[in-house]
Amino acid sequence: MRRTSASLLAGTLVAALAWASGPSSPATAQDPTPGVADLTQDINQILSDSRLTIARAGVVVRSATGGEELYNTDGGKLMIPASNTKLFTAAAAAETLGLDYRFTTSVLSAGRKAGSVLTGDLVLRGTGDPTMLAEDYDALAAEVAGAGVKTVAGRLVADDTWFDAVRLGNDWAWDDETAYYAAPISALTASPDRDYDAGSVVVSVAADGDKVKVATTPETDYLKIVNRATPGTSTDVLIERLHGTRTVVITGTVATPYQEWVAVDDPTAYASALFRQALKKHGVRVLGPTVTGAAPSGAAKLAERESMPLSELLVPFMKLSNNIHAEILTKAMGRKVSGQGTWAAGLKVSTDFAKANGVQVLNMRDGSGLSRRDGFSPASIAQLLTAVRGKPWFQAWYDSLPVAGNADRFVGGTLRSRMRGTPAAGNVRAKTGSLTGVTSLSGYVTSADGEPLVFSVMLNQYLSGSPKDIEDKIAVRLAQFSRTRTVDAPAQLRQAAADAPELECSWLKPAHC
Repeated sequence: MRRTSASLLAGTLVAALAWASGPSSPATAQDPTPGVADLTQDINQILSDSRLTIARAGVVVRSATGGEELYNTDGGKLMIPASNTKLFTAAAAAETLGLDYRFTTSVLSAGRKAGSVLTGDLVLRGTGDPTMLAEDYDALAAEVAGAGVKTVAGRLVADDTWFDAVRLGNDWAWDDETAYYAAPISALTASPDRDYDAGSVVVSVAADGDKVKVATTPETDYLKIVNRATPGTSTDVLIERLHGTRTVVITGTVATPYQEWVAVDDPTAYASALFRQALKKHGVRVLGPTVTGAAPSGAAKLAERESMPLSELLVPFMKLSNNIHAEILTKAMGRKVSGQGTWAAGLKVSTDFAKANGVQVLNMRDGSGLSRRDGFSPASIAQLLTAVRGKPWFQAWYDSLPVAGNADRFVGGTLRSRMRGTPAAGNVRAKTGSLTGVTSLSGYVTSADGEPLVFSVMLNQYLSGSPKDIEDKIAVRLAQFSRTRTVDAPAQLRQAAADAPELECSWLKPAHC
């Protein structure tokens, strides 16, 4: 997310609230054993970092097996979780939809076929599949052509009624509207890549003599490109979609190739355009316009595509912290439980699941954590992490969490550049979270004694300087934790994540992260 500079008010706040340095309620050891006392002292020391002077810090550490609390400072306070929200969404989806759940995208005939002519409408119906690529729409079009249809006398009807028509979360920032990580939600959508960034297009630029060439992935004329960029000695280019339009304006200079992921304004229209383009390629003419609406009852199925199962989708969803997957799964849960593909229905499913598993402090406004009105306590996150260990789907859910220090994007995910060369590398499995002034890290770690632990670190309202290394220091210290042995913590803590990026990789694309 964007970083804002500190205002003059920040200086006043620092002076007025300097008393808040470190955790507002430093923890004391609940267990008299030296190992727990040392752990408490070390985490308190880590949280005394000056960057947390006026910030809020909540930390809870528990034994994963017995639930024994090993550390707690402000664990019951409501805090902004950012993408830690996805822990709840993914768990509720695994419980409610099941690991075998698949999205379907269908092509239906709403008329009679006479020879090679379909006399009625052709319907494209979606259920929210975020993994649909241009090639998948092409395969559906090929099936239509393979069924002997060459002309559709009626219209192309885009049926996105599986979900409601509300595209953006109520609390999402208006200036994120064109960003791929806040793309609009629809039951019909398309992704440009196998990160499955649904509802977005990759716009690429490259210098070509005295001009700048522009290309899109997928190839589509859905966007209107206004290219004002010029070749230059350096690449300093802005690729930006104008709010509420399909117009992408490109300005600046280009020396080396550059690309940007851009959210579309209307994912249903975008997916329909890709499908119509594919039909034309396969020799199928649609004489009528493209419209939106529900498929009529009794429409016959011509083609269908199923997504990967949820067990596989959890990997790009959680490893790469994909916001759009979270919101689509939220609406899919609402549709399954109450027949309503809405945020309200889906969030009720998630919160009911959390409460049924002992979570007491939570306020869910969306499925991804983009909303600043989302609120969880560190203790509630630790409770969820503990409760789900007994679920039949736990292993798949656990495996979807980023692994500290593993360079593979689909293993290390948003933790792949963090905690390398420390006892936490390859050990910590945790969900990251980032918003401006917000960072969180919650998950699992095995101690030096082989004891499984759960932890949640939530840092809110810091003004400058990313404190992600504070999270990493705590995670490293937990990997070193021993109930019986003294740990030379300070020396090893200095190894933790000096190269941690200011933002987690859910806000950055592969070329930059």
